[in-house]
Amino acid sequence: MAPLADPTQKASAPAVGDALAADWAGACRRMVAAQRDLFQEYRGIAVRTVYEGMGEGGDRTLEIDRLCEEIVFEELDRLHAEGHDFTAISEERGEVALGDGSATARVVIDPIDGSLNARRTIPAHSLSVAVTSGPTMADGEFGYVYDFGADEEYVARRNAGATLNGEEISARGPGYGLEVVAIEAARPERSIPVLQRLAGKAYRMRVVGSIAISLCYVAAGRADAMLTCRACRSVDAAAGQVIAREAGAEVAFAGSGLDAPLELDARYHVAAGLDRELLEAVLEAQASADPAGEEPR
Repeated sequence: MAPLADPTQKASAPAVGDALAADWAGACRRMVAAQRDLFQEYRGIAVRTVYEGMGEGGDRTLEIDRLCEEIVFEELDRLHAEGHDFTAISEERGEVALGDGSATARVVIDPIDGSLNARRTIPAHSLSVAVTSGPTMADGEFGYVYDFGADEEYVARRNAGATLNGEEISARGPGYGLEVVAIEAARPERSIPVLQRLAGKAYRMRVVGSIAISLCYVAAGRADAMLTCRACRSVDAAAGQVIAREAGAEVAFAGSGLDAPLELDARYHVAAGLDRELLEAVLEAQASADPAGEEPR
């Protein structure tokens, strides 16, 4: 296993104009309000199971995915009109430059993280928005995750900590080791090798169905660790990992550090733990998961 990067050594933010100074929390809250209205309109499984082709991220696109993304881009266009340049990276549209393309700031969005949950009307799905000052996870400056099922808002800013519904959170549990581990997976057969490696180490597993929410559960001390059994994309984890790190958790991509690229075609496993020891325990199990890129989504 590759040595872990020291997450206390945070990358310095390059100059990115004033894009990072935009009211990202306000924009995200407007997105949430509009999406909540949309979910009220699209209330049944049948109406949420209407497909519209393939998105840039490689998944089949649901109509509700597209509508949620349109809500997001309305707010991004508003911020750009106010003078903020950045490149948006989104599950359905891919990379979209708002400006002349020279801005180093990136906004990484998953309009619905947990699309299957949303489609089946399982409440645990989220809006995930990250703002970065550069091209990797290490460059995260702002993270926002809204859990529609629990009506909970997670927000974090670099070197300013993380909050849940406005209250500061920290990645601290009761100290019982791997009492609760959040696992994000697809097919049962893909999860079995990982679960076998956790036998005798983890007390209980929880499958949330949203990588962003699982990372936030570690940030809030609700889960002692989390890990993926299939490779994720930047849009799945960019915001949640900022929140987890700012709350004091340890996070690793591809079994090591935070230099995972934000490009939409990149694939990697993500894991997090309340501390380095708990992270390394789940990384050992994650090493038995399929390598990135081998599982069809």
